[in-house]
Amino acid sequence: MHGLKIALGAALSAALLAGPAAADWPEETITVIVTFSAGGGTDLTGRTVAQFLEAELGVPVVVVNRPGAGGEIGLTELADAEPDGYTLGIINTPGIVTIPIERDARFSMDDFTFIAGLVEDPATVSVLSSSEIETIDDLVAAAKENPGGITVGTQGVGSAGHISISLLEQAADVEFLPVPFSGAAPSRTALLAGEIDVTTANLGEALNFAEGQPWRILGVMTPNPSPMAPEIPTFASAGYDIVGGSIRGLGGPAGLPDEVVEKLTAAVDAMMANPEFLAVAEETAQPVNYIPREDYVRILERAEVIHQDLWDAKPWRE
Repeated sequence: MHGLKIALGAALSAALLAGPAAADWPEETITVIVTFSAGGGTDLTGRTVAQFLEAELGVPVVVVNRPGAGGEIGLTELADAEPDGYTLGIINTPGIVTIPIERDARFSMDDFTFIAGLVEDPATVSVLSSSEIETIDDLVAAAKENPGGITVGTQGVGSAGHISISLLEQAADVEFLPVPFSGAAPSRTALLAGEIDVTTANLGEALNFAEGQPWRILGVMTPNPSPMAPEIPTFASAGYDIVGGSIRGLGGPAGLPDEVVEKLTAAVDAMMANPEFLAVAEETAQPVNYIPREDYVRILERAEVIHQDLWDAKPWRE
C-alpha cells in the first residue's frame, strides 16, 4: 500500500527548491486543475476556490478541466507538474486513494503535497420524478428483482459515486450495473434523457441538479440527516448503515517549497474565514468543512486503509 510522504518539516526536496523564487511566490498566473468535467461539484468548488484565492494571493488563478479515468488524468497531470506553486489541483476522495488501489496508476499519494480539506459532500442516489422507484426500499427491491439490470450513473470507476453504489450492493446484497461518466454533469444529462435508471451525485450536486428538473433524491449516505436538506432520508434510516461521499481538498505536486505551502495555507485560512466565500458556498450547496493540513493527511491515511479493506472484500472493478 502506498504511504503518504508529506513534507511537514524541512524536507530535502523542498529545501533545494526554496530559493528566492519560492520566497517571491506568487508572481504569475496559478492554474487549478479540476479532475472532472465542467458543471459538477468538483468544478464548482474549483472555480469558487480560484475566485477567492485570486483575491488573497493577488495574481490570476485559472481553472482547467482535465476529466477522465475517474480523475486519474487530472491527478496524473498534477503529480507531474513542476513543484513551483503555479499548478495546484482540487483533490477528491475517494479517487486519490482508490485509483492506486484498483489499478497500476500513474501516480501514488506520495506524488502530492496536500494543503487542506475544503468541502465534504455526502453521496446521494437520485432518479427521475417519473420513476417507479420512489424510495430507498424501492431501489433495493428493483435490484433484487433484476440483478445487474438497474443502470446507475457514476463519475468513473473508483469514483465516489461508484464506491457509494458498491457499499450499497454490499450492505443490501444486491447487484447494480454501474455506468461510468466523466463527471456528475454528464451522468445528470444521461438521467434526464432517460438513458440510465439512477444516478449517483454528491448532495450539493444533486440539490443543484434538482432545481427546476424532474429529479427525485432517494437518499443521502450520512449517519444523520444533512442540515443542507434534512427532508432527504438517510440510507441508515432504511436499514443500510453506510457512509459515502467525497472530501474535496486543495493540493499540489510533491516537493512544494515550505514558503509556498505556508503562503497557500495562510491564503486558505483567510478564504475560509471570509463571509463572502462562505455565502457563495452556501448559495451553491457546497458543504464547507475546513480540515487543516495535518488532520487532512490523517483522514487520507485512514481512507486508504478503509478502501483497501473494501477492495480486498469486494473489488469494484474486474
